[in-house]
Amino acid sequence: MSYAALTEHFKRLSHLRHVEAMVSWDEATMMPTGGGPARGEALSTLRGLIHQHATRPDFADLFAAAVGEGSALSPWQTANLREMKREWLRAAALPNRLVEAMSRAESRSEQAWRHLRAKNDFAGFLPFFREVVALKREAAQALGQALSLSPYDALMDGFEPGFTAEKVRPLFARLRSFLPGFIAKALERQGAAGAPTPGPFPTEEQRALGLALMGKVGFDFNHGRLDTSHHPFCGGVPEDVRITTRYDQADFSKAMMGVLHETGHAKYEQNLPKEWRGQPVGAARGMAIHESQSLFLEMQVCRSRSFWAFAAPMVARAFPAAAHATPEAFASEALFLGMARVVPGYIRVNADEVTYPCHVILRFELELGLIDGSLRPEDVPEAWDVGMRDLLGLSTSGNDRDGCMQDVHWPAGLIGYFPSYTLGALTAAQLFQAALRALPDLRGQLSRGEFEPLDAWLRQHIWAQGSRIGTSELVEQATGKPLGTEDFEAHVAFRYLDRER
Repeated sequence: MSYAALTEHFKRLSHLRHVEAMVSWDEATMMPTGGGPARGEALSTLRGLIHQHATRPDFADLFAAAVGEGSALSPWQTANLREMKREWLRAAALPNRLVEAMSRAESRSEQAWRHLRAKNDFAGFLPFFREVVALKREAAQALGQALSLSPYDALMDGFEPGFTAEKVRPLFARLRSFLPGFIAKALERQGAAGAPTPGPFPTEEQRALGLALMGKVGFDFNHGRLDTSHHPFCGGVPEDVRITTRYDQADFSKAMMGVLHETGHAKYEQNLPKEWRGQPVGAARGMAIHESQSLFLEMQVCRSRSFWAFAAPMVARAFPAAAHATPEAFASEALFLGMARVVPGYIRVNADEVTYPCHVILRFELELGLIDGSLRPEDVPEAWDVGMRDLLGLSTSGNDRDGCMQDVHWPAGLIGYFPSYTLGALTAAQLFQAALRALPDLRGQLSRGEFEPLDAWLRQHIWAQGSRIGTSELVEQATGKPLGTEDFEAHVAFRYLDRER
């Protein structure tokens, strides 16, 4: 059968991508600085080989023949055939020389970013950034022509299938109108409550706390691990998930919440349908759903008052010196108020959930300009400063380290990814409300450290679904309505104005 032949080909592709994922993880966590140029060349060659395998000349005939076998295929097999064809069409739209050129440019750019960001040296980074943007624009044009999408939509479709800028704009426009007034109310409401917990917090103690919390919320250490990197991420494969964080000895919450965020990603990967591993239908639906799982755990669950009733004693035990010096700062209510605090700031990954969408909206608007050519790479710092002043009242003039150089995404060529973060936040809020309806004692369960009932609900409605259905259908099936902003708005009002009382 042609379908069976295709599944064998895609299983081999998954093996190659497994190797690529581990080599990329090593590059970000363990590789010595001097290994960068050789690693970049090796990854370029590997990605070229993956692309060659993904665009085999016989695929066109195999897909044509597999369509004729449709009546013999199960619903999951039919969905798998759809996802295989989608991957093939995207891969076939790009010439191999462009795939390898992008890989080399992105490796050089990311490696340069790691030390140039620390120096606040955008001018030094600009040549690398220019090359990445130029190649990404070329890829966006080719993908757009092949898929009948605009160039930017073609890039976004690679991260979140079925979403376009036109679908995102109304959601972001609503948040743009809602957030400024809400942020002002939240700042007034919180006053001085939730002052930062005094440290210091030794790195080894922070790591031990992160590992303990990962275990409590359901991370499978037989199939994953925690490491350190310049930028927190989740990588690897479902059988071997690699997550990373970074540490600040003055503030344990950054690493801790980073760990919990990435654990949300990891639990999704670890719970994808085992019988479809190695096949596109068994993969995560898209990055909006992936981000919904990380934000569900971090924001909806682990910043709640219920969670802190359970977690506060663990935190106090993790930092005995600090907890002995200021025991009142480690009470569950004090920790909750510290984690549920609105503080407009420069850094996206450290942002509270209320100001976070502003960071994403800014990046979305700038990405559109980079791809349609209305924004030149050299003009990004100024445009970033204007956007930050408009959205959050903060200036990044002369501070590119905490401005346009703060994220790894653009250096790594991940243009079109950022909308997934806020789409994920909206989805997470909608999913949590649905879970509350299905599990009336959910808040009590969280306060007792009982996470399995919630995991079972997520497994049924999200994790076990893989890529069987599209994102919009998945969200509506799990929550009973299309994706919107209403549940997110209600959630932040409950937490930051009513204080979850």
